Amino acid sequence: MRKIFFTGLILMAWGISFTAMAQMNTTMDICTKHIVPPFISDGQQYKALLTGEEIAEFRATFYGGSTYRISVCSGQSDGNIVFSLYDKERNLLFTNKDYENSPYWDFRFTATIDCIIEAELVGGQASGFAFMLIGFKQL
Repeated sequence: MRKIFFTGLILMAWGISFTAMAQMNTTMDICTKHIVPPFISDGQQYKALLTGEEIAEFRATFYGGSTYRISVCSGQSDGNIVFSLYDKERNLLFTNKDYENSPYWDFRFTATIDCIIEAELVGGQASGFAFMLIGFKQL
């Protein structure tokens, strides 16, 4: 009896983790649809589990003379994430909050800059995964 219980428990845990992974992959697919030619991904997947009012912080270096696209997503639709781009002194450079929580935005940098990117869930969401992709424009 004990063996059956533990086997059932293991199968249930495996099923739950498989479902969670499938949901994360679906959300990542939504994020990926914004990184299309002429943009190519930098190969990184930035993700964080957020609850309540938590804010995820990511760091990236953007090289001068290049155009980049930042794509963010959470859940099953666009517009669920507010992201803000800061320089390393925390001066606000951009926030998608001013643009109806646009799921992506293009940036052109004239000089190389280290940036901090903050992402938070739109109000009303108790928890969720925040995903971010960065693409650069092919020359």
